[in-house]
Amino acid sequence: MHFIRLTCSRHALYCRAMELYRKSFPLHEQRDAAAQKKALEEKEYHFELIFQQETFCGILLYWETQGFVYVEHFCIEPELRGCGYGQKALALLARIGKTVILEIDPPVDETARRRKAFYERAGYKENGFLHLHPPYRKGNEGHALVVMSFPERLPAAEYGRFFAYLEKVVMKPG
Repeated sequence: MHFIRLTCSRHALYCRAMELYRKSFPLHEQRDAAAQKKALEEKEYHFELIFQQETFCGILLYWETQGFVYVEHFCIEPELRGCGYGQKALALLARIGKTVILEIDPPVDETARRRKAFYERAGYKENGFLHLHPPYRKGNEGHALVVMSFPERLPAAEYGRFFAYLEKVVMKPG
């Protein structure tokens, strides 16, 4: 497995990646097209295509800071889910050697419970912080998510640094 990093929207596979992005996340959890293109210009932002040999498997969109990696969006092509590609991609990401932070929907339905179990099998830990992700689009409200981290739970101070980064850098007005 390997990643290919996109740094502009003119890449041949950008449209295919964005199609997967749009069908994998609800609209309120998506950047609009202009915001996504703007994020691609950021040095800390990684828009990674996930490949198993020559097969496009999914996308991993993350921000790498000096102290941690924040996974903003991660998805595998629907027809390839359950084949181990997600676990392999997370293992490859872990090789960076930094704390990895991501958010999931609260485990209130079967899909969300399966997603939480998937991350737990990969070694992620649930954090007990009350967490409201800022809205991606004007007119939307923030939404409650569960923060998970790898390889350990986050101390309160590290969660605070993450949340400040989320508000000031990841979600900065554009």
